[in-house]
Amino acid sequence: MLVLSRKKNESIVINDNITIVVVEVRGDKVRLGIDAPKDVPVHRKEIYNAIRSGEKRDEYANARTPAPESDFPEVAAEIEKTLTPNLG
Repeated sequence: MLVLSRKKNESIVINDNITIVVVEVRGDKVRLGIDAPKDVPVHRKEIYNAIRSGEKRDEYANARTPAPESDFPEVAAEIEKTLTPNLG
């Protein structure tokens, strides 16, 4: 990890297209301004973790979701027979 010291209104440039500016220092809090292209996602770490956690849940749910009935008509018909009471 690169550690840099910056004062108020000083900046850091990343990859020629991202600039981080120290906007304010108040006690133990630092406010940063971030100028980045719109296609570069910028999130606080806790928000990033929540997004990633949600994506992992979605991936897991999608992996566990059975294929639509239309993909397996014979199997779906057999399951339907076992679940439907015989009214005849």
